[in-house]
Amino acid sequence: MEVIQIREDYIKLGQALKAAGLVESGVEAKIVIQDGLVSVNGVVETQRGKKLTGGEIISFDGNEVRIEK
Repeated sequence: MEVIQIREDYIKLGQALKAAGLVESGVEAKIVIQDGLVSVNGVVETQRGKKLTGGEIISFDGNEVRIEK
């Protein structure tokens, strides 16, 4: 499982997918999130602007990423 360290108060879901290298662009992030292919803590998330503050686990395409503050 990959870990993303955030320095700010939060990171948006679309930005986290890009930072983890799971998508190539913000447009791709938008598409996979809107299509219901991404889950946060086991729940499908369809808002790419969802704020992640630390402790969340993102799942996409067989990959998991943990957000840490």
